Amino acid sequence: MSVFEHINGDGYEQIVYCNDDHSGLKAIIAIHSTALGPALGGTRFYPYPNEEEALVDVLRLAKGMTYKAAAAGLDLGGGKGVIIGDSRRDKTEELLRAYGRFVETLGGRYITAEDVGTALGDMDIVRRESRWVTGCSHTYGGSGDPSPVTAFGVLQGIKACLLEVFGDSDPTGRTVALQGVGKVGYALCGYLVKAGAKVTIADVDVDNLARVVKEFGVDTVGTDEIHKLEVDVFAPCGLGGVVNDDTVSEFRCKVIAGAANNQLADETHGDKLRDMGILYAPDFVINAGGLINVEDELRGYDRNRAMKRVEGIYKQLQHIFTMSRERALSTARAANEYAEDRIRKISRIRLVRVTEYGPLSTHTGGQR
Repeated sequence: MSVFEHINGDGYEQIVYCNDDHSGLKAIIAIHSTALGPALGGTRFYPYPNEEEALVDVLRLAKGMTYKAAAAGLDLGGGKGVIIGDSRRDKTEELLRAYGRFVETLGGRYITAEDVGTALGDMDIVRRESRWVTGCSHTYGGSGDPSPVTAFGVLQGIKACLLEVFGDSDPTGRTVALQGVGKVGYALCGYLVKAGAKVTIADVDVDNLARVVKEFGVDTVGTDEIHKLEVDVFAPCGLGGVVNDDTVSEFRCKVIAGAANNQLADETHGDKLRDMGILYAPDFVINAGGLINVEDELRGYDRNRAMKRVEGIYKQLQHIFTMSRERALSTARAANEYAEDRIRKISRIRLVRVTEYGPLSTHTGGQR
């Protein structure tokens, strides 16, 4: 299947293949939409089996970022980058700087940040070659690691779900099955334990497991069992597609609310969850904290302001839950409509202004 067959009819604006023989860089950058502003999304460093799977993933992730930014009320579009390789073995300064040069050639249409397989220090290296980087260290004017802020936003979302299902947002005594305790999952586990929840975890990385068990004293189960536990909340915080044909009938939770992107393998799985009486917190809404945080860098970063804005995820989910009830839709479809409606309205305003008054002025490099 060609690239154009992949993107046809789904609104993608640009796909960039990046190759550098000297460093071994092989990467793809996907820009889904710049209707609301420059496309911001992290760079994932992952050992995809082949180019086809890397393309499918970057396209899904880029589109998800468009919806995430729109639902969060941000003036940003959606994009994503993937570097094909093993981040533990293949990552070098040369490769990251080569990637930064490709990001720079896009002139601000795409702004990158960290994601699975990349970290704060990596963004600092990319920043040495491109202005269009967020989530770097304070040395480069960044906000630092966005993972704890993403986790804080997920906590707000879980509280909104608890209120919707149980009539009380307090996590005290609630049972949570947490799948994946990497950077975001680790921080979320800490928040939940501090809030009084009883947490059980699973992760393919034994080092991650050992650290979380040591620090928080939580229970563990196998990765093939975590989603089957009878708990109040199942919180997927690893890779996507955890709600699929094989798993959807195995859930015994009341709520699915976690940090992973693209949790539904297909939108129809959201309908199935609704039929089963399981409340699903749409992933691109509940996990928007990191995006909100790095977007704040574009206006001159203020930590207190960013955290206050992340707290708004609680009310955004309440609004989507109300839409879901009133329109008899799954929460996944309600969230999509919520995001698409904002994109249409703001795009229409921009089009009118361009038509009547000439081209709008644009901002670059974080200057407004």
